[in-house]
Amino acid sequence: MADDVIDSLENMKLTAEEEEVIEISDEGRLTEIESYNVSLIGKFLTCKAFNKRAAMNTLRRAWGLNMDLQIVEVGSNLFQFKFQSEFDMSRILRGGPWTFDNQLLMLTRWRKGMNASNVTLDHASLWVQIWGAPFDMDGL
Repeated sequence: MADDVIDSLENMKLTAEEEEVIEISDEGRLTEIESYNVSLIGKFLTCKAFNKRAAMNTLRRAWGLNMDLQIVEVGSNLFQFKFQSEFDMSRILRGGPWTFDNQLLMLTRWRKGMNASNVTLDHASLWVQIWGAPFDMDGL
């Protein structure tokens, strides 16, 4: 049966009408692309299930961006955070580490051509507390 389907697909031909080139205008896309320029892609470093709605609400409150932040799930445990300004996006990216339910949120800037299968999250900011360190090492 699968061979019959493959044979049928191989023998398909377009009519002259169907071969018409359809141009896609950048007019509507430019605004959308600009909104992606001020967005981060993030993933929680976890294998366990978590409450996504609670996580997103907690992040909005922690970041002080209730209505100014659009969050879209773009893959399995993969989220796009769309900001209203470059300032807010940079502040969040620099201000980490961010966690929910003791699970680290790894973030990276959106780049053109990025999709759910080629996102690379290969580093994270961490805070480390060293007990008994000399006072002159504070803030290093």
